[in-house]
Amino acid sequence: MPPKKPAPRSDELFRSQLDNVVDMEHALVKLAGLIDWSRFDAAYGRFYHEKGRPGLSTRLMAGLHLLKHMQGLSDGAVCARWVGNPYHQFFCGEQYFRHKLPLDRSSMTRWRNRIGADKLELLLAETLRVAMETGAMPPQACERVTVYATVQTKAIAHPTDSHLLLRGIEWLNRIARKHGIKLRQSFLRVGRQARRDVSRLIHGRGHKQAMRQVRKLRTWLGRLDRDIGRKIAENEELEAAFAVVRERVAKILTQKAGSTDKLYALHAPEVECIAKGKAQTRYEFGVKTSIAVTNARTAGGQFIVGMQALPGNPYDGHTLSGQIEQVERLTGVTVERAYVDRGYKGHKHGGQARVYIAHTRGITSPTIKRELRRRNAIEPIIGHTKSDGLLERNHLAGATGDAINAILVAAGHNLRLLVAWLTALLRALIAAWLSPVLPKMGAA
Repeated sequence: MPPKKPAPRSDELFRSQLDNVVDMEHALVKLAGLIDWSRFDAAYGRFYHEKGRPGLSTRLMAGLHLLKHMQGLSDGAVCARWVGNPYHQFFCGEQYFRHKLPLDRSSMTRWRNRIGADKLELLLAETLRVAMETGAMPPQACERVTVYATVQTKAIAHPTDSHLLLRGIEWLNRIARKHGIKLRQSFLRVGRQARRDVSRLIHGRGHKQAMRQVRKLRTWLGRLDRDIGRKIAENEELEAAFAVVRERVAKILTQKAGSTDKLYALHAPEVECIAKGKAQTRYEFGVKTSIAVTNARTAGGQFIVGMQALPGNPYDGHTLSGQIEQVERLTGVTVERAYVDRGYKGHKHGGQARVYIAHTRGITSPTIKRELRRRNAIEPIIGHTKSDGLLERNHLAGATGDAINAILVAAGHNLRLLVAWLTALLRALIAAWLSPVLPKMGAA
């Protein structure tokens, strides 16, 4: 059922109104007044069923997600901070201070999965609208953008053969114990000991001994899988319960060093291995992500005007047209120039935007040369999304979680810039108001 407006309570006279608690000149309070929350109600209203218990407030759920990614918190952390922070409650639309959270943190997972990544783009579009309205970013800045591809890493352990084989043994034992299946042998004790031996020997002189332990782990996992297969045969319910894990275990047992489409995590089959090409980090495990920022530094900073996850590790040049279309859809401004690195050669972009590749010779325009040099400014933006935001270790499940996290990370970055911009405006206004007063005080 769609959310209902809260009914007045009899004890409202004794409750603390947030208007009397918070500083109405605070940047987060100002930002809450600038966001058009009714826009979210209109867009997400169709996701509520007409029957059932009334849903949670759309402003509450959208506000919690914006606060989460603005501060780089988990679902549990933002819910815990919301209870004790009146500014967070005011931002989410509360009128009175509340001592208990009106939802469980799992409600955030269900809400964003129900809305989907496509509709959550509205949160990013709203941050860009507020930036234009406040003067932090002029609309003309969206005509010239810098596009870059990075990796959104997944929150998984570094994949190794011994680690995956042991996890397969543990997962099969856990499900067998849950369904009351008595195994011939669990292989848990010897498997864990073999995993320790591999980690101790693999990087020293005992490499052959370590590989022998890896082969033993593979043999034990195969025996355990066949034992379970015999005992659940002709039982459709048990076969359905073991279908997912047995399918992934079979993939682990058959994949080789040169195999394509490998499985790097049992709980996250969508993870891909993407070569980074740097000495300290040769590979990253996650999903390729395209990001677009304003080329010029505006008054409020460099805003992210587009971000999307790209499953399948596509060639960078083939993703350029889709990224420019997203920027134009979110901002309502036609992109005239796009600046990219040499990884986008052969992009074949057929839109209106002209694409300029780094280190291209023969460019005579000093403006384009200057803007090409500004292309490198996207690197610290990516660093902020990974250190201050949640792009570095994505905990959301599945390919849908990758797409949702990319959109919300961009919205959180823009909100951080807007809060800093509004704080700077407030300080400038206070300084302008005090400037004629201070000389008189000094003369007195």
